[in-house]
Amino acid sequence: MMAMLPYGRQSVTEDDVAAVVAVLRSDWLTTGPQVDAFEADLAGWTGGVGCAAVSNGTAALHVAYAAAGVGPGDEVVVPPMTFAATASTAVALGARVVFADVEPETYTLDPAAVGAALTARTKVVAAVDYAGHPADYDALRAVLGGGGPLLLADAAHSIGAAYHGRPVGSLADLTTFSFFPTKNLTTAEGGAVAAVSPALLERARRFRNHGLVRDRAAQRWPDEGGWHQEIHEFGLNYRLPDVLCALGRSQLRRLPRFLARRAELVARYDAALADLPGVSTPGRRSWAEPAWHLYPIRVHEGRRRAVYDAMRAAGIGVQVNYVPVHWHPAFAELGYRRGSCPVAEGFYAEQLSLPLFPDLTDADQDRVVDALAAALHAAPARAAA
Repeated sequence: MMAMLPYGRQSVTEDDVAAVVAVLRSDWLTTGPQVDAFEADLAGWTGGVGCAAVSNGTAALHVAYAAAGVGPGDEVVVPPMTFAATASTAVALGARVVFADVEPETYTLDPAAVGAALTARTKVVAAVDYAGHPADYDALRAVLGGGGPLLLADAAHSIGAAYHGRPVGSLADLTTFSFFPTKNLTTAEGGAVAAVSPALLERARRFRNHGLVRDRAAQRWPDEGGWHQEIHEFGLNYRLPDVLCALGRSQLRRLPRFLARRAELVARYDAALADLPGVSTPGRRSWAEPAWHLYPIRVHEGRRRAVYDAMRAAGIGVQVNYVPVHWHPAFAELGYRRGSCPVAEGFYAEQLSLPLFPDLTDADQDRVVDALAAALHAAPARAAA
């Protein structure tokens, strides 16, 4: 039997290994020079917007919300078509999450739904670049107006993408990245926060390091001694060590190739599935240059579960991304109900992610397409659940 073909997989080369080994042989394993260098390299992809490296993508969201001052009594607007961390990290800070539906073509946050969700308590609106396609940031800005809530981009899927020619990382007040192995580059575990405002960036950097203040000019008792450090606001240890930052720097050098290969594979999927009945391929806007972390199709006529099971049985590791966040029992117990975001929920009922990663060969991709066609042929149509 052929090996299981995963929906996503890291690409690690000998250059990556050598970069990690060099740090292991150095004087710094963490909080050293590779952290600053990785953050500077990341800024080359965010249009010069400063970045704070953190331990994972969930930490990036927690840090960003904390930097924004999110707390009890605040509301954070989130789309349900995302991993739960986009919402749960706001809840962890005491905020109330307000779910706003997504657009039917890109499954990114619908600006009209945001407008209906805004209240005087809205602190942050968090857009998610689903599958690597940027949300409509200009439209979201227009809804928010001047001086209102901060705009956050959950760009876990979209580093290297562009919106009207502007890079992801420069489009929102705060942007979060994830470098999990299935993402567009990896540091094993890791993430980052980009902040347009230097003050927000400083708050992010403090929060990821326990809230420690080491700058004497900012301390309340600066003459205590050379060892002195203070905590003015509580933070956590969300640091990303040098050894993983070195891996990230090596990966970033190959990001253009990763993005180009993902785009090639998407074009091949688009062509191969164009005339396949029972499925539809992902939409995109003319102003977007997606990074294509996922290739999400829709399987119609209630056949998604059967197709998922058949493809898994055939060794194709398809995935479903994601269960709508407000459906999770933890949110249901807070009073959130199914039916509140019909576009996202309808998409979830049909969504299936096909394998997509830079080392996927054309032959492997053809195997995916053949398995999908066979699964669709064998699966009986029924009413969608």
